[in-house]
Amino acid sequence: MLIRQFEYLVALAREQHFARAAAACHVSQPALSAGIRKLESELGVPIVRRGHRFEGFTPEGERVLRWAARILADRDGLAADVDTVRAGHIGTLRVGVLPEAAAAFADVAAPFAARHPRVALTVRTMPATEIQHGLTDFTVDCGVIRVALSPARARGGKALLYRERAVLLTGDRDRFAGRTRLEWAELAHVPFCRLLPDPTWRHVREALAMTTGAEPEVRVAVDSPDALFAHLRAGGGCAVITHAWLRPTGVPEGLRAVPMAETAEPTGVGIVVAERHPEPVVAAELIAFARTVPLQARLDALPGLGAALGGEGDAAPVAGDGALMAGDGALAADDPAPAAGGAAPAQGGAGAVPGPRVSSGG
Repeated sequence: MLIRQFEYLVALAREQHFARAAAACHVSQPALSAGIRKLESELGVPIVRRGHRFEGFTPEGERVLRWAARILADRDGLAADVDTVRAGHIGTLRVGVLPEAAAAFADVAAPFAARHPRVALTVRTMPATEIQHGLTDFTVDCGVIRVALSPARARGGKALLYRERAVLLTGDRDRFAGRTRLEWAELAHVPFCRLLPDPTWRHVREALAMTTGAEPEVRVAVDSPDALFAHLRAGGGCAVITHAWLRPTGVPEGLRAVPMAETAEPTGVGIVVAERHPEPVVAAELIAFARTVPLQARLDALPGLGAALGGEGDAAPVAGDGALMAGDGALAADDPAPAAGGAAPAQGGAGAVPGPRVSSGG
C-alpha cells in the first residue's frame, strides 16, 4: 500500500474522470488504473464502480477515500511541520470563508500574509455547508463560519472574530432614517430587498414571524451587495443585513443604517480548524494571530455605522448556551465564557470559541 495509490484515488474523486485524474497525477491512465486495482486487491474490497467511464465509488470505496484524504493531509502536515521547524513558517494554508465575512476577514488575512511571506495563503468564499465538508475531508485547513456566542475559553484551534449585528439599511429619506434603533415588530408590512444567497435571511424571517405573525414582503432579491445598495437608494424598500457586509467602506452614500433589536440567539463569526492531531503549525499561527486583531471594534466603528450603534462597539460578546455552528450543522462547544468588557479578541485568547469536533456526517 503506497501513498501514490491514495493520491490516485483522491485525484479521481476530484476529477471524476480517469484520464483527467491521470493527467493531474502526471501518469498514464493505465498506470493510474493499475494502481487503484492494486489497492483494491490489497484491501480485498472493490473501491471504484467501473463501466465505460468512471461511475463513482462503492460504499467501501467511500470509506477508503476518506482515509486516503486524511492520510495525504497528515503527510502534507508532517512536511509543513518539519519545514516550519527547519526554516520558519512555511507551507500552504487554505481558508474557506462565508461571503458576508470575506471583506472583514481581509483584516486578518492580509497582515498575516505580510508577516509570513513564505506561507501560500488561499482564501475562498463558499457556503457554510461547503466549508464544513472541506474541514471534514481536509480540502480546507481553516473555516470562517457563523458561530453561536457560546461559553468559551482560550484553548486550541479556534477564535471568535466578531459578534454579528443586524442593521436595517434604508434610504436617507425613508421613514426609518432618523431612528436610532428598531424593534422587529415595526417592520410589519415593510417592503424588503434581500441578498441571494444570504444564510442570515432565515433569522430575519423567523424574527419577523415571531413578532408580527407574518412573512416578510420581498419585492426584489439581488445577488450582490452593490446591486442591493443601488435598489435601496432608488427607493426599493429596506434590507436587513449583518454589519460585516459594510466592510470596508461603511454605510453607502445615500443610505442610513439603523440597528435592530437583539434576537434571542445573537451570533458571531469565528475561525476554526478541523480536528487534527497534531494541529498544523501554520493553522495554529493563524488562529493565534486572529486573536490579536481588533476586528469587532473596526466593524462597529465603520463610517456611518459607529454613531448608529451608539458606542455598542465596546460591548463584549454575550455568553450563553449554544453550539458552535456551521450552516445548519452543530459543532460541539463545552468551555466557559470569556469575561465581558473587551471590544475585541485580545492576545492570549480572550475571544476564543470552542474547537469544532467535525464529524463525517457534516
